[in-house]
Amino acid sequence: MKKIYHLKTCDTCRRILKEMDTAGYILQEIKTEPITVKQLDELFALTKSYEVLFSRSAKKYKEMDLKSQQLTEKDYRQLILDEYTFLKRPVIVNGNEVYVGNTKKRVDIY
Repeated sequence: MKKIYHLKTCDTCRRILKEMDTAGYILQEIKTEPITVKQLDELFALTKSYEVLFSRSAKKYKEMDLKSQQLTEKDYRQLILDEYTFLKRPVIVNGNEVYVGNTKKRVDIY
C-alpha cells in the first residue's frame, strides 16, 4: 500500500508533498476524510506505537493540558481518533515502510 495521510492547511505537509513524487500514492486529507479505526490500527502495526503517531505540537495538546497527564497507548489512540490534529503529519506509508512527520522512520518487522 502506498498512502499519504496529510492536512492541506499544514505547511509541512504542503512542502513535503510538493517536493516528492506522489504518483501511485493515495492521498487522504485527514480533516475532510478522518482516519478510521482500521487505518489507525494498520499504522500501529507498522510503527508499534500510537505515541509515535501522536503530535504534541497540536494546539489542543496545550489547551487540554495533556502535558501534565500520564498518557497511555490507549489514550494516544483515542485522542487521535477524536481529533484529527493529534495525528502527526504527514504520515507516508510505502509498503512496509512508514515516515511520520518530517523525520524518516524505519519500520522493523518482528
